[in-house]
Amino acid sequence: MSDILSYVDQGEESHISEYGVEAGVFFELLKPKVMSLVIFTAIIGMMLAPGSLHPVLAFTAILCIALAAGGSGCLNMWYEADLDAKMKRTKGRPIPEGRIDKETAFQYGIALTVGSVLFMGLVINVAAAALLCFTIFFYVVVYTMWLKPRTPQNIVIGGASGAFPPMVAWASVTGDITFESFVLFLIIFMWTPPHFWALSLFGAKDYKAAGIPMLPVVAGEQSTRNHILIYTLLMVPVTFLPTILGFAGMAYFGVAAVLGVIFIGLSFTLWIKKDIIFAKRTFFYSLFYLFALFLTLGAEHLFRGVV
Repeated sequence: MSDILSYVDQGEESHISEYGVEAGVFFELLKPKVMSLVIFTAIIGMMLAPGSLHPVLAFTAILCIALAAGGSGCLNMWYEADLDAKMKRTKGRPIPEGRIDKETAFQYGIALTVGSVLFMGLVINVAAAALLCFTIFFYVVVYTMWLKPRTPQNIVIGGASGAFPPMVAWASVTGDITFESFVLFLIIFMWTPPHFWALSLFGAKDYKAAGIPMLPVVAGEQSTRNHILIYTLLMVPVTFLPTILGFAGMAYFGVAAVLGVIFIGLSFTLWIKKDIIFAKRTFFYSLFYLFALFLTLGAEHLFRGVV
């Protein structure tokens, strides 16, 4: 996909100040909302991992994960800048608006991603650094450059990139990848499709305008609703695995069950009523859902440690 926006064409005026790019633009390029969820799930993964890290090393590992996520988001914005300019939801991002040039954004993203991997390898361990490097590659190359412009199943496969951070954090503590850390990955991996498909339902016009083959654009809204319901039904049992495998207790199991029933209910309502308002409700609930699941995992782990 040759979708790099030249933010300043001949005859167009740059919005970049003569004094340079504003500092806030560099923060905006990190996709801070996405990065905050990455940081949160990574912290929970680190908490649940057997063993411990010195607080300074733990902070360093989380910082590396955060910078890698931010750098990946920056490279995503760099590569998709012309698509972002066509979409109402994204046209206000820094590159389409001309608040930073694409070359600077690219250099910034490369510096963050390469630096985070090198620092993770030098200070933490090679296993965590290798997994972090793969996560960046998967998001920027496999998802952004290859899958997203080619298949409506892009988010199913590409969603793995957002599911790796707890595994990276786990590996930073243990030096390896375990089945327990894979379960944390699997929960986010299964959550991602219904979450993003709900978003794509009320953002379908944007995706169509940009030529991105998201599911509602290619297969229609009803097929998307079918997929949301099916994936939600498949996802909820996966969230019970931490208790089944013994690294979470019945308190988590109970919360996961209640949250899962609500998610299924919303997905079923969306499937039946076919109103865009239910797509929005499902999307925003999905954000709360993942946050609440991981918060419960962390809180229960802390409580166990106290008692």
